[in-house]
Amino acid sequence: GFHLSLDFPAPPNSPSGSGPVMVAGRSVSPGYFRAMQIPLISGRDFAEAENQKDAPCVRIINRAMARLYWLGEDPVGKQLPGACPNDAPATVVGLVADSKQDSVDSEPHPELYEPYAQHPFASFLVTFVIRTASNPTGVAAAVRDAVRQVDSDQPVIQMRTMQDVVSESIWRQHVSASMLGLFAVIALVLSAVGIYGVLSYSVSRRRHEIGIRSALGATRRDILRMVVGEGLLLTLMGVGVGVAVAFGLTRLLTGLLYGVRPRDPLTFVAFAMLLIIVALLAVYVPARRATSVDPIVALRYE
Repeated sequence: GFHLSLDFPAPPNSPSGSGPVMVAGRSVSPGYFRAMQIPLISGRDFAEAENQKDAPCVRIINRAMARLYWLGEDPVGKQLPGACPNDAPATVVGLVADSKQDSVDSEPHPELYEPYAQHPFASFLVTFVIRTASNPTGVAAAVRDAVRQVDSDQPVIQMRTMQDVVSESIWRQHVSASMLGLFAVIALVLSAVGIYGVLSYSVSRRRHEIGIRSALGATRRDILRMVVGEGLLLTLMGVGVGVAVAFGLTRLLTGLLYGVRPRDPLTFVAFAMLLIIVALLAVYVPARRATSVDPIVALRYE
């Protein structure tokens, strides 16, 4: 089938004086919803007998359209004004779930489906949706041959898998997310180097203190716990500030995300844990160096 935009009369429940409503119209053949795996909520699919030019005027709508015109009630069997040629009403025979037709990050909008053969420009542009059990690229030649057998002059262009369609619709988000991911890795490395440098400097300045602690009975475990605790405290303070700032900037990242909420708690927890683990690895070397301080050598300079 193919799709276009339609101007529909304002819904009955809209304020007086409201203008027409923009609705996405799609001409499809029977089996389209099954091929696209769009759930049929109520009613039925188009029958083959209805996919004829002179067949009765019937339509299928999505949930967004039902909410707009009937406030979410079951529209099956009701009349949709202005949906047929000459602004005649159409009978709604099915209700399907909302689907994202234009881009994966767009909100579902009202959609109207009509039998493909009933549209006056049905032969102008055709898009075939084919679901295969094997690799879809392997049936491309068979599809071209089938079209050529029906009409040898009909060109077949833009054969793409659904994965290709999705990838093309989110390539901007993918590039932006990749750049942000690269900057995040650089920031993570710089944070680890910074923690390592601060603690290494702290241990070198406190060699005498560590030696005195060891001479007074502190074990290596005590020294290790002290240094790691200081590094962990710095890390937790940084993670706390970073999470608060990131939580406040999530609205700016909404357009770069797909498949995850901007304030997804699992994502925040996972990255906080990653930062803590990286920080502990950076703390380990200075902490081990602190445990190797010889109290006799350290006290000799006191």
